[in-house]
Amino acid sequence: MKDMDRAASRIREAVESGDRIVIYGDYDVDGVTSVTCLYLYLASRGADVGYYIPCRSGEGYGVSESAIRKLAGEGCRLIITVDTGITASAEAETARELGIDFIVTDHHECHGDLPDCEAVVNPRRPDCPYPFKELAGVGVVFKTLCALEAVFCPGDDMLDCVRRISRDYGDLVAIGTVADVMPVRDENRLIVSYGLSLIENTKRPGLVELMEATREEARTVKKKKVTASYIGYTIAPRINAAGRIRDASMAVELLLAKDCEEAAPLARQLCEINRERQEAENRIMEDAYAMIAARHDFTRDPVIVLDAENWHHGIIGIVASRITEKYGCPSILISFEGAGEEKSGDDPGKGSGRSVKGMNLVEALSSCSDLLEKFGGHELAAGLTVKRRNLDAFRERINDYAREAFADRDLTPQLDAECELTPADLTMEQAAELYSLEPFGVSNPVPVFVLRRVKIADVAAVGGGKHTRLLLKTGGVTVTAMCFRKTIQEIDLYPGDTADVMFTMDINEFGHQRNLQLIVRDARLSEEQMETESRDRSWYARIRAGQSLRGIAPSSAVLPDREDFAAVYSVIRRELKADRDAFTVRGLSYLVATGGRQVGYTKLKVILLTFRELGLFGVTRLTEDSELFAFRAVNRSGKVDLMSAGILKKLNDDLEG
Repeated sequence: MKDMDRAASRIREAVESGDRIVIYGDYDVDGVTSVTCLYLYLASRGADVGYYIPCRSGEGYGVSESAIRKLAGEGCRLIITVDTGITASAEAETARELGIDFIVTDHHECHGDLPDCEAVVNPRRPDCPYPFKELAGVGVVFKTLCALEAVFCPGDDMLDCVRRISRDYGDLVAIGTVADVMPVRDENRLIVSYGLSLIENTKRPGLVELMEATREEARTVKKKKVTASYIGYTIAPRINAAGRIRDASMAVELLLAKDCEEAAPLARQLCEINRERQEAENRIMEDAYAMIAARHDFTRDPVIVLDAENWHHGIIGIVASRITEKYGCPSILISFEGAGEEKSGDDPGKGSGRSVKGMNLVEALSSCSDLLEKFGGHELAAGLTVKRRNLDAFRERINDYAREAFADRDLTPQLDAECELTPADLTMEQAAELYSLEPFGVSNPVPVFVLRRVKIADVAAVGGGKHTRLLLKTGGVTVTAMCFRKTIQEIDLYPGDTADVMFTMDINEFGHQRNLQLIVRDARLSEEQMETESRDRSWYARIRAGQSLRGIAPSSAVLPDREDFAAVYSVIRRELKADRDAFTVRGLSYLVATGGRQVGYTKLKVILLTFRELGLFGVTRLTEDSELFAFRAVNRSGKVDLMSAGILKKLNDDLEG
């Protein structure tokens, strides 16, 4: 790896001469694990070593000149950056002026000149011959430790040096690699696979107590199988939470803890901070979805760019990921913090973006570099700072870039499945065999399958309504399917429906039981049921367009009678009394059917139009891209003549003549 020899030589010199070394890291999981690995190694060699991680809200991303001046005042002679620093040219120059040597270890994409310093270790630098370019920041640190071990132990075989470093730090390297969503192939596959085996039986106090705290939080006794998914969804978010809304040093101190007594309170504190992060994330997500519904034009702009006052800088990146996942297009969220009422064109907005295959986000930001104060990151994830006065121009420019990048591409989100399964394939043995393909991740995704024409036997909200559990029946097999981060309204499937389901297979362990469980990636009505409902929707479309249905649709299928009106009216009144006021058309139809009355799509939409026209209920469509409606009770007295509604008069005249 280019400059590795120079970096290892200078670090060894600093250790042996007693120079004060400071590790300068990023505040995410990759940065935290990078700092921890290098700190532990240098401390084991007797170095005078400390670390510095900037505050996300106060200092922002990357190396800052003010921090370097502070470290110089504390006697620092060598700064080693981890998971950051590739754009720190001015800061490296400041360090030189202050008599501090500067070494960069990073893995982010290089744009512009490299810092002029002692060494720049980054496999992505254009002149680096290292064959695997997709190491995480902690992966580059791992390589640095291997090089240092060889330098400190010149008589040892290189393979023995690598074995020792892998044994001592492989768990942390795996966590950082998974958390930074690096491709799980080539070297990364070896790193993650070996690291997961170490975590399974870890003696590192910080990890022991963090895993124990997550079990307490989930109220489970049994030890969870350590997979890449467990790291990505359970361990990493809690380590990340410290740097997102508090201080990343808390996570470093957890991983540096010498015993469980020291680690336990830190682990519980990280779990509590993670709960705070989830609450703040939900609030920002609600704001963002409302903005998208109100003002984003998907036909014109392929990139969603949203801004707000005082969104938390540490959380907007997660929300951007959710938005990109939901809509299948790049998204950038920008927060102007602390501006108050006195807004200025010079107010800096800090942003976080996520992209999709086909648009390298760093290259897209480079095309807007004259409008940005700073930016950096990866192909699919990046950060930026933009002044308020340049925001509109930036929004227009990056969408111009994206329109060209996606000119020949349909941005409709699509999921691919490996193959279609039969009910006989739904076995515990099949699910267990799939675990042999672990570790999963980017470049080695979890296998996705399809089942067609399954019967929805039951639907239930879980996790306070954030998730949905389906009971599926097919070919004599009954199986539970979980839809995470999907409400019942978003799935819009109900008992009695026949659906095609796209899923991954999993083994759910609860108490002393192990059961097959499907993790739903997507679900839709089966082709036969979809055709029936499409016909009904086409009838309703003709009604709204003022076109005749005579000879096309039987009046019994589209013209509601008084019993239909009464059944729907009673259900809405009942649900409003129970403080449930929003339903999809399909969901409302299901509720009416449970009361013994079948009211089809066209009839139900006609009834809702009539209710709104006559003021029996307030009826508001909540989103343009779905049939989700909110209802509001209206105080009325006296009888209402349903046939006085214009929609019913026209429909009756058309069908009955």
